[in-house]
Amino acid sequence: MRRRPSLLLGALLGGLTGLPLMALWFLGEQLAGLPFLPFSIFDWLARTLPGGIITLGIDTMVRVIDTLNLGSTSTTAKLMEQLMAMGIVLGGCVVLGVIIAWVLRVRSWKGWQVGAAAGVLAFIPAIVVSSALRIMGVPALVWLAVTIFGWAVILGSLLEAQATSDEFADEARTARRSALIKIAGGSAAMALGAWGLGQILSGREQTTGAGQPLGDLATAMPETSATPLPAETEIAHASTPGLEAATSTPTATATATMRDRVESAPGTRPEVTPNEDFYRIDINTRPVTINGESWVLEVEGLFDNPRPLTLSDMTAYPQLTQAITLSCISNRIGGDLIGTSNWTGVRLRDVLQDLGLRSEAQELFIEAADGFFESVAMEDLMDPRILLVYGMNDETLPVEHGFPLRIYIPNRYGMKQPKWITRIEAIDEEGPGYWVERGWSAEARPMIMSIIDTVAVDQAEDDKIPIGGIAWAGDRGIQQVEVQVDDGEWMAATLRTPPLSPLTWVQWRYDWPMIAGSHQFTVRATDGTGTLQIEERSDAHPVGATGYHIVRADV
Repeated sequence: MRRRPSLLLGALLGGLTGLPLMALWFLGEQLAGLPFLPFSIFDWLARTLPGGIITLGIDTMVRVIDTLNLGSTSTTAKLMEQLMAMGIVLGGCVVLGVIIAWVLRVRSWKGWQVGAAAGVLAFIPAIVVSSALRIMGVPALVWLAVTIFGWAVILGSLLEAQATSDEFADEARTARRSALIKIAGGSAAMALGAWGLGQILSGREQTTGAGQPLGDLATAMPETSATPLPAETEIAHASTPGLEAATSTPTATATATMRDRVESAPGTRPEVTPNEDFYRIDINTRPVTINGESWVLEVEGLFDNPRPLTLSDMTAYPQLTQAITLSCISNRIGGDLIGTSNWTGVRLRDVLQDLGLRSEAQELFIEAADGFFESVAMEDLMDPRILLVYGMNDETLPVEHGFPLRIYIPNRYGMKQPKWITRIEAIDEEGPGYWVERGWSAEARPMIMSIIDTVAVDQAEDDKIPIGGIAWAGDRGIQQVEVQVDDGEWMAATLRTPPLSPLTWVQWRYDWPMIAGSHQFTVRATDGTGTLQIEERSDAHPVGATGYHIVRADV
């Protein structure tokens, strides 16, 4: 009489063999663009689970990263998402191993037969994800069917082979132990080999056009089919309210301003965030990769002259560069989900007028390649500061930040601003928003915020310690920043004005006459309308975090 495999053995072998299976998927992705199923499943879950669960997950990750000081919030959060994605699939492999072992215990079936049946069961998530995300064609589904079915058959056969018998039990246990060691070593070697080769292949340069010098964009693209606006269009906008913000650039500051006379405190973040340091928050485990030469923006709805637009069509419109600060609505007090860049693109209004936007249009519905969507109200559509962006800090948009095209809307959090845009539609009603449907603010207007970047204890001069950071209030500007030490009076900091543009944060500095001991430093800001920052602390959901930023330091 043969003993059937234990459930623990099924879990162990399911997990061990699941590692090379995932590595094989990763290798297939890098070699042929085939789907890496763990990430696809995670992305599907992020779009399917109720908004409350997703919000809880976001808040929990941000809180853990902040509390444990694990590094950049957006980078660490993406790594955590990827690890969770692989953990989910690995857990599925463990469960399936248990199921196969249980069936072998209660039925006199061959191991490969049970594995084949389990493979059909395991293939169901791939079909569901494919249908929901519309990201898998026939070759991808065939690839997943072969790998999943083959893995399950092998797992069933291994479990059957590892069943012991009552007779010669000691010898059987020794043989099984030796076989398990070989299976574990082989699985690890296969996983590391496939994963390592995949990593090498993933480092190959991709000629998408992303992250290239912006000056090369026009020559790199085919000849335009767009109808450029006449040169006088720029002049015609000169009297438009709000245009001052749209035309401001870092070189437009006056001579001998506070920005020139006052240095930022040592340790203050730079005024312009390098592309590689700019936060990335989106609904994907990994960013969408689009080839700029083949990309087309589909135009539909209430237009007199709708037509698809290529990237070269976009560059044919008058180009505009704006210094802009963008923040995530889920940024915590003192968090790093905020950055400033010089964004380059075309006014949305110019494009809409050229396409013949009809008077009955009420909103512009925007879709992205990753399934994200948002709607822009008419009050914003004609704002000359709204840009369809294709450049970031003198380069084409990086893949992570929306190449080939994203939108910038002033005085809104990043949740209202899609990346990887592929389609726009003018509609005559209020349109949906991805995060709005999941319980976040429909307006998403930035709260007043101020951050202490540095208390430069080791940079004291004349017995004064430089303290510095940034303050931001959307397009409302910052009128004043104040610093409080312990329970003392609020003291005005020096603002390095003018900021890079009316749409950016402002750096501030306060030189504190130092007193030895442990101290608490608090900062608050007043926006350009005279409104004081909210002191009461609140979570980011649903309208953005509020509260004063507090830092403690020993002097």
